[in-house]
Amino acid sequence: MSTIYLDNNATTRVDEAVLEAMLPYLRDYYGNPSSMHTFGGQVGAKVKAARTQVAELLGADVSEIVFTSCGTEGDNAAIHAALSAQPNKRHIITTKVEHPAVLNVCKRLEKKGYNVTYLSVNRSGLLDIDELAAAITDDTALVSVMYANNENGVIFPIERIGKIVKARGVIFHVDAVQAVGKIPLNMNNSTIDMLTISGHKLHAPKGIGALYVRRGVRFRPFLIGGHQERGRRGGTENVPGIIALGKAAELARLHLADVERERQLRDRLEQGILAAIPECEVNGDPIRRLPNTTNIGFKYIEGEAILLSLNKYGICASSGSACTSGSLEPSHVLRAMGLPYTVLHGSIRFSLSRYTTEAEIDQVLAVMPGIVERLRELSPFSNDSAGWLQEQEQALSISH
Repeated sequence: MSTIYLDNNATTRVDEAVLEAMLPYLRDYYGNPSSMHTFGGQVGAKVKAARTQVAELLGADVSEIVFTSCGTEGDNAAIHAALSAQPNKRHIITTKVEHPAVLNVCKRLEKKGYNVTYLSVNRSGLLDIDELAAAITDDTALVSVMYANNENGVIFPIERIGKIVKARGVIFHVDAVQAVGKIPLNMNNSTIDMLTISGHKLHAPKGIGALYVRRGVRFRPFLIGGHQERGRRGGTENVPGIIALGKAAELARLHLADVERERQLRDRLEQGILAAIPECEVNGDPIRRLPNTTNIGFKYIEGEAILLSLNKYGICASSGSACTSGSLEPSHVLRAMGLPYTVLHGSIRFSLSRYTTEAEIDQVLAVMPGIVERLRELSPFSNDSAGWLQEQEQALSISH
């Protein structure tokens, strides 16, 4: 049984060309890129080339790229830099639907005396821009908003947000881990001060990422050590990972023109499910979202049961962020959207990639109706008026 992988917002397959580019730097060219000798110098040249590739994908200058280990480090480094550069400001603005790499940092900062405003979203997962504008004060040090949501794929109007933020002289950080490689970005014409990316979301290996830092933005390093990354991130460079990220960035630029195919396959999957299965709905704005992502709520059944059933057919999907999969709590993103309990626990995310085929989509469509029908037959409830469901919704609203 072959694997049908529709969990690409969690991680992606390493592209063969990416693997081929990095392998020699694990096996043969293992010199330290900071060394004075030729053996290390040639490695340093490849790191420089990779930095150029990443900069070209982002529409940035090479001096604005800082290599990191992952998206989480990038988010932490950006928040740390913004706050350490403005020690007298104690207010942060973010959203209720951010990745844990931002949300959990903000929660910890609250314990240290910072005031954090968590912007709400509506039923479609969209922000209220007026709420953002009203939340900015003279004490605001940072606004951190994701470019696109990892669970529902909803894209936020980043440049519109950025104009409001920059008009008030506030640092603007964007977690673009899910957006890079799926929608075009151009930092040269952007209001963004710092932007986070992660290699394993665009067909590079895990353990490598990058942080864009606009020229002129005061940046104090999160990891303190040697002179690497122009003093902005200590530690010997992950050379194979950096070269892999560079190649992945180059390929992502080429494949941006092909995302329409992913969108068509996503729509084929989504429309097929909605047509074949009653009592299900798409979570999130149907237009302003990533081309590869759909999040569908199946009423009256548990998402975990759906995933286990799909797994028997070799189909990989998700019920939310892989970074919170150890929790039994329903998705904080879907909860923030105000979805009813019947949908909240039965929502599944399908996220495609350039490797996804029409045959794979058709296979999912062939098995999904039977899976949902069988699970609903076993379900202890069958309609929205069930007293138990109302009790659960009330308990959930009280606890959060």
